[in-house]
Amino acid sequence: MRPDTPGETGSLARLQHLPQFQSYALGQAWDEMFDGRGVTREHYAALYERLGAVDPQELRQRQTAADLAFLHQGITFTVYGQNEGTERIFPYDLIPRILTAGEWDTIERGLTQRITALNLFLKDLYGDAKVLDDGIVPRELVYSCKHFRREMQGVAVRHDIYVSVAGTDLVRLPDGSFAVLEDNLRVPSGVSYMLTNRQVIKRIFPLLFSSYDVRPVDHYGQSLLATLRALAPAHRPDPTIVLLTPGVFNSAYFEHTFLARQMGIALVEGRDLFVHDNVVYMRTTAGPQRVDVIYRRVDDDFIDPLAFRADSTLGVPGLFNAYRSGNVALTNAIGTGVADDKALYVYVPRLIKYYLDQDPILANIETWQMSNDHERQHVLDRLDEVVVKAVGESGGYGMLIGPHSTAAQRDEFRQAILADPRNYIAQPTLALSAAPCFVDGRVESRHVDLRPYILSGEQVVIVPGGLTRVALKKGSLVVNSSQGGGSKDTWVLHANAAPRPGTSPAGGL
Repeated sequence: MRPDTPGETGSLARLQHLPQFQSYALGQAWDEMFDGRGVTREHYAALYERLGAVDPQELRQRQTAADLAFLHQGITFTVYGQNEGTERIFPYDLIPRILTAGEWDTIERGLTQRITALNLFLKDLYGDAKVLDDGIVPRELVYSCKHFRREMQGVAVRHDIYVSVAGTDLVRLPDGSFAVLEDNLRVPSGVSYMLTNRQVIKRIFPLLFSSYDVRPVDHYGQSLLATLRALAPAHRPDPTIVLLTPGVFNSAYFEHTFLARQMGIALVEGRDLFVHDNVVYMRTTAGPQRVDVIYRRVDDDFIDPLAFRADSTLGVPGLFNAYRSGNVALTNAIGTGVADDKALYVYVPRLIKYYLDQDPILANIETWQMSNDHERQHVLDRLDEVVVKAVGESGGYGMLIGPHSTAAQRDEFRQAILADPRNYIAQPTLALSAAPCFVDGRVESRHVDLRPYILSGEQVVIVPGGLTRVALKKGSLVVNSSQGGGSKDTWVLHANAAPRPGTSPAGGL
């Protein structure tokens, strides 16, 4: 039981005086809206009062309006491996998540520290590799990573920024603190949902939104553009920037088109570009146009068939030579995936201490490596209690959640771990924090995480907010959209204080 929880029976009784919250239950996880006694947290009080003053039917109508807004904008994602139609409207929950200024300050400082250390690590790794000589990270762990690119050794990277765009997954622990669950450094997705969530909630809850002093996120597109400009080759003061997409069948294609529009840059596929004399050009109706910066949403393996996978039709032949020659910038740099390998995640606190001589502001989650004999046996004896993840997978794929698994699934993962221990890590099953969500006409508790987006160019910029992902299935801990999850808007307040209940029009949303 949480330290501030005197008893669940009393907590539930305190919550049931509003009709919309009669199905709401406090559990062992940290609750974003209520403390352990069922008392509304100060920064949620106005929202709680406002929800209680609105007829549930009106909330249903506003949820329908939000769903239609997503439908009309074509805000979709793709689920791979399903027999039914794979393209779906992104599930949206209309009750915002609220973070105070103090909470965000800790997150911002912790993520800035983390991305700085990871960029220093990549610079070192592909340079003198002192981090390996000093034994901070095991050499065999790096060299066995499928995302490590020997081709990048000795390649000069503009401003030494290997990771310009990152999306780091945070969870709130039962004591209320935030911790890093994993780093996404290759081609992190989801920022378009963060931005459209804000657009939609401002339309469906205009009075509520204006009553809170919420920090804006709509400048993300211009911040991203400024980050990309800062990475352009030094001799190109007015650079041409493009977004390289794998094409319309990619799961994040909506996001690619959305961000290209936000930045006012061309959206291109590999066939739209070509390389001549180690310079990249874009085919246009006015003739070839030189390209200086490529924000790529194509994985390393497919970026250049001459350097990596020869069967790729998504990339640009000769692109890696142009990149190595310094005539074009790629964001993120090739080879960054080694730093978000889930097995290397264990060593990030050491990297922070090694490069910055600082203690981590945001903690890691306890993690067991299956390549370690003792830790592997510890996990195999407890497969029904832990979460097992494949080190190179994302989107909720390649994962076993022990408490919710079948004996057959556990046996399958046991054999997979024994066959290839390097490919797996395990972590405790976390009690992700819970937040109120509007589900089937009622407000119910669902587990959430948070993915803020970090931009690293001439300076580190973190737009205040992020994508709060929601495990919409009751009791589920999987927040990925591909596994039945959704999202909600994330409000970061300018100050720790929020509007007092009753300070704006009664019942106004």
